[in-house]
Amino acid sequence: MITKNMRTEIANMNLSELNDLQRFIQDVKVINAKTQLSVGDTVYVVQKTKKTLGKILKIKIKKALVEMQGTRYNVPLSMLEAV
Repeated sequence: MITKNMRTEIANMNLSELNDLQRFIQDVKVINAKTQLSVGDTVYVVQKTKKTLGKILKIKIKKALVEMQGTRYNVPLSMLEAV
């Protein structure tokens, strides 16, 4: 949940600060995914227009090996969502 105060702070940031914030948010997504997901979990791989169901086969540093529709893909942890 983004509060009104947070929105105001973000709106007043310059481009460099916004890029730093974006990198920080990406890092937090990866950390949260690593703590919440494990091998064997069923997950959604979230893309811009769709969610695809898959199963985690291996978790790496920043990506996971996910089997979707019979094919294995290396997927960034930030794109995974627990079912």
